[in-house]
Amino acid sequence: MSIFEIAMLLCFGAAWPFSIYKTVQCRDVRGKSILFLLIVLLGYLFGILHKMFYNYDKVVYLYLFNGLMVATEIALYVRYKRE
Repeated sequence: MSIFEIAMLLCFGAAWPFSIYKTVQCRDVRGKSILFLLIVLLGYLFGILHKMFYNYDKVVYLYLFNGLMVATEIALYVRYKRE
């Protein structure tokens, strides 16, 4: 378990709730990129797979939590893009 990996995930994870809150409040996804969100989600999935196959520790839960927040942002993007 690396303190730097934990710090990185905490920093990235701290930004997602603000992004989700802004999307819900504004109901506007202009300026957001679905491709970017999908790439970030893919990165978190690869991080989870690495933890599961090579170096399992509790940090996997930070990857999972961050991935769920990105998935939420993707769902909001899809919902509000239609409006």
